Amino acid sequence: MDFKGVLVKIFTRNREVVLCAAGTAVALLGLGLVYKYNVTRPEKKFTRVGVVTQLLLHPMKSGKAVLVETAECLRMGLKYGELRDRHWLVITEDGHMVTGRQQPRLVLVSLSCEGSQLCLNGPQMEELRVPLQQSNNAVVDCRVFSIDVQGRDCGDDVSNWLTRYLESDKTVRLVHYEPHLKAQRPSEKEPLFPKDEKVAYPDAAPIMLMSEASVRDLNTRLDKDVTVFQFRPSIVVNDCEAFTEDTWDHIQIGQVELKRVVGCGRCLFTTVDPETGIITRKEPLDTLKAYRLTDPKQKTAPILGQYYIVKKTSVLHVGEPVYKITY
Repeated sequence: MDFKGVLVKIFTRNREVVLCAAGTAVALLGLGLVYKYNVTRPEKKFTRVGVVTQLLLHPMKSGKAVLVETAECLRMGLKYGELRDRHWLVITEDGHMVTGRQQPRLVLVSLSCEGSQLCLNGPQMEELRVPLQQSNNAVVDCRVFSIDVQGRDCGDDVSNWLTRYLESDKTVRLVHYEPHLKAQRPSEKEPLFPKDEKVAYPDAAPIMLMSEASVRDLNTRLDKDVTVFQFRPSIVVNDCEAFTEDTWDHIQIGQVELKRVVGCGRCLFTTVDPETGIITRKEPLDTLKAYRLTDPKQKTAPILGQYYIVKKTSVLHVGEPVYKITY
């Protein structure tokens, strides 16, 4: 009998023993892997650092804020009913964005959704209502800063309304981002963002968080107080020290997990009064530049608030505590 035959004979006689030994070996290996994973996996530690006091959506880029008590926190930002944060964009006829930097009175325009209608309101303007879904309208190639994006045109009635409101000698149009259209990749402007992150029309990130304490600190240095509305955050937090949000690299609010990417570098838009639509081109930006040039990556842009990406989606509520996660 050859060697192979001997092995077959031995295995046949001792099959149960061999199988039992093999099963035991596999079980021990599994226990070893579980033990190794549990030993090497860092344990999360949660430290309460504040409480959510406001949730804000800006459905139209540079438009009026919508305050809500609860909102879905999705990968591309906050959602409340049919409203999505910065999912509508005013553009020129050749596709370049129009914001409050060029047209400060945009901050007084409110965009809302009622049933299947899109509603626009502004000072000294009649309310405009048009169908929310206009799938036969053209998809437009447009640009947010240097990034190519797309949007569905909202129609001539909206274009005429906005052009009249802005008293513009050039026609402007409104586009709406839809999920299948080309989005921004924040990593194209800021390499610190993961390459798979996408946003519609924000300057950079899906979420911007800031504290009331930081604004109060700024107000001690100004002749005229400003509010958080001047800085257009998504999430406002209280019960913390000024600028401590700069250190919250990983936070949890309810079931939502957010990861900090970079500080929010402030620009001329902060000098637009959200109540009047008047731009001063001075304060509070000049004062911020005097003491908040804290991030070398932002060069000449002072930091107020922090940009976050959404690591775990869920629903946010005003009044929920904010926990800093460490390992």
